[in-house]
Amino acid sequence: MTERIAADWMQREDLAALFAALGPGNARYVGGAVRDTLLGIAVKDIDVATVLLPHETIARLDAAGIRNVPTGLDHGTVTAVLPGGSVEITTLRRDVSTDGRRATVAFSTDWQDDAARRDFTINALYADPDSGAVFDYFGGLADLAARRLRFIGDARQRIREDHLRILRYFRFQARFGSQPADAEAERACAELAATLKGLSRERVGMEMMNLLGLPDPAPTVARMAELGVLAVVLPEADPAALAALVAEEARQNVAPDALRRLAALLPADPALAEQVASRFRLSGAQKKRLALAAGRSGEAADARALAYRLGIEGALDRLLLTGASIAPLDGWAPPPFPLKGGDIVARGVGAGPEVARVLRTVEARWVTEGFPDTARVDELLDSVLAERG
Repeated sequence: MTERIAADWMQREDLAALFAALGPGNARYVGGAVRDTLLGIAVKDIDVATVLLPHETIARLDAAGIRNVPTGLDHGTVTAVLPGGSVEITTLRRDVSTDGRRATVAFSTDWQDDAARRDFTINALYADPDSGAVFDYFGGLADLAARRLRFIGDARQRIREDHLRILRYFRFQARFGSQPADAEAERACAELAATLKGLSRERVGMEMMNLLGLPDPAPTVARMAELGVLAVVLPEADPAALAALVAEEARQNVAPDALRRLAALLPADPALAEQVASRFRLSGAQKKRLALAAGRSGEAADARALAYRLGIEGALDRLLLTGASIAPLDGWAPPPFPLKGGDIVARGVGAGPEVARVLRTVEARWVTEGFPDTARVDELLDSVLAERG
């Protein structure tokens, strides 16, 4: 019996118009959209494979009045900009040469050629846009049913074609795989782990962040450490600390956060955190947040005082990383400090450093007392001014 897929997203009128423009039998859904539909999970991105050459794809889309962008013509990709969301359309390909970082490809009209150059069997599934019939060239359906992640063909060869596939393997294993993992795939990843050093730091960082953002990457990250893979990309990592944070997030009903989890993997060292952020090519805001999280200590902290000083996000990171309750921050926002320098000058303190000192002293006591009202702030100011003599 032929496996078929059916889903609401397949009923989109703009997709029907797209396939009509490309012509009968010329295009199929491929990859994640097919895989995720078979698994019954939400489809985020829709990719299409076609026997048409890129210039033919563009001509047909233009003729149908479908806006398109040549996003990757060297690799045969044209993006159709549709009302329901953009769709990447890529000409069938076969690899001519690879160097572990990029591939030289030739276009093909053979669906199996195209499937053979993909990474995992579960990602090499195609579906007819009209009937939903699934085309499986390498046992992906059986692997999907068993939640088994396998490379297509020889695992080492697939990795030599693109070294990033090592990290992709672990990300997909964390998302879709079951235990025990495919032994051959793990051996290949362990043997070729050093090849990850040849990749751009940005690609490695992006893949690691994608992994850390999954519901529970801790067992997979621990396995990466056991196989010697983690030491290549993040030698500072402590997988046990990540497992503790994931458990804490679950206990306090907090959504996964990749950056916070990266912070958990790292020791409490702001300078090192900044180095890792630079290595992974994270943004300036991400680097600042990672360093802030790395400034944590084992001491108990007042949640609201911490949030006033670091901001809600920074406080949440610190609290979760140290196993402290975030309940005091639920629905709470740090209030503005109601005292200004001019208020102090009006009380007879000469403008200058002394105003700032008084202001800081009153503010510290106000925070310690739990952010009392303005009347209490006036009392605190009286007290501080009286101490000046």
